[in-house]
Amino acid sequence: MCTVCGCGDAKLDGHQHSHDHGHSHDHDHDHGHGHIHYGQGIAGVHVPGLSQARIVQIEQDILGHNNDFAGRNRAWLEAHGVFALNLVSSPGSGKTTLLCRTAQALKDKFPLAVIEGDQQTSFDADRIRATGIPALQVNTGKGCHLDAHMVESAIAKLAIAEDSVLFIENVGNLVCPAAFDLGEAYKVAILSVTEGEDKPLKYPDMFHAASMMILNKTDLLPHTDFDVERCIAFARRVNPDIVVLQLSARTGEGFDEWLAWIAEGRRRMAAHRKAQSGR
Repeated sequence: MCTVCGCGDAKLDGHQHSHDHGHSHDHDHDHGHGHIHYGQGIAGVHVPGLSQARIVQIEQDILGHNNDFAGRNRAWLEAHGVFALNLVSSPGSGKTTLLCRTAQALKDKFPLAVIEGDQQTSFDADRIRATGIPALQVNTGKGCHLDAHMVESAIAKLAIAEDSVLFIENVGNLVCPAAFDLGEAYKVAILSVTEGEDKPLKYPDMFHAASMMILNKTDLLPHTDFDVERCIAFARRVNPDIVVLQLSARTGEGFDEWLAWIAEGRRRMAAHRKAQSGR
């Protein structure tokens, strides 16, 4: 169960609740307006059978435990000069195609590694490995996101070189990965122009947590009604500081700016490691 998005059931609490308690529940109702608001309580989510206070406690326990692992990951990555990016998006945005093209462009310039998150199969990790880059598949089963402990275990198994770049491709999901710190330097949200330009407002937590939004598949813009400026305005309404890049992972259009941003991030991280080790 993930209390961040409300998926799952009440079994995490150790038992299930009946609704025949003889008392009322604090539910939001339609009231004839054709719109029901769940997640308006202090927990921000609705899980049948659990009180808002209990959900808050569970969420604090889960995220607090995750943050302990994330802190360890971040310390290890910084100590080894590894620039880690957490790539998040909905399914079908082109994350893996973006990664493959990025790997091809950068693999001869500095070391790269990939942690690939999916519920099942190793298809995406196989595509990454075909470029010559080490990649480790993490299958989450019914889990809707990677967590910091999964990433810690993957780091221990990957031979990640110092002063390298680590890409973490999260499970396709614009909800839960927003709340789970993996120890990365930045979250990068990828949005395809084949999706709606209103995604930043529909999924504000993700675009608020992300440092960068990549608008992918720009080669398809002539064939869509996607409004680029409106999408960017929505993203900056949620996160005024978000960096926006427009590119096509298929054609390579706009890729130079993305590659330069990665190279600069990696350079800064390596310089930080050297400065810390020289103390």
